[in-house]
Amino acid sequence: MNIKEAIHSFIDKIFNPPITFLDMGIEKLRAVGQITAQGLNVGKYLAVFGDMPTAWQLVVSSALASVVILGSLLIFRSVMRLYYSLKEGVKWW
Repeated sequence: MNIKEAIHSFIDKIFNPPITFLDMGIEKLRAVGQITAQGLNVGKYLAVFGDMPTAWQLVVSSALASVVILGSLLIFRSVMRLYYSLKEGVKWW
């Protein structure tokens, strides 16, 4: 065994565990991507409201739309707070 092979095996021993860990993470993320690529059929869950009169269907759809809008505004506000706090932190650093 020459020095080149010894150094090569030593480097492989050092970097092999992180590389196998990262390869395992990549495999898991690809598996999750395959599952989520199928999508979600919301119509199955909202089919219960299809038996209601039209006025009540509009009430339910308006309530769901308002929840989505308010949730997106809440997420936007949280992101902007984080942005401004990071901006202030960098300014005084």
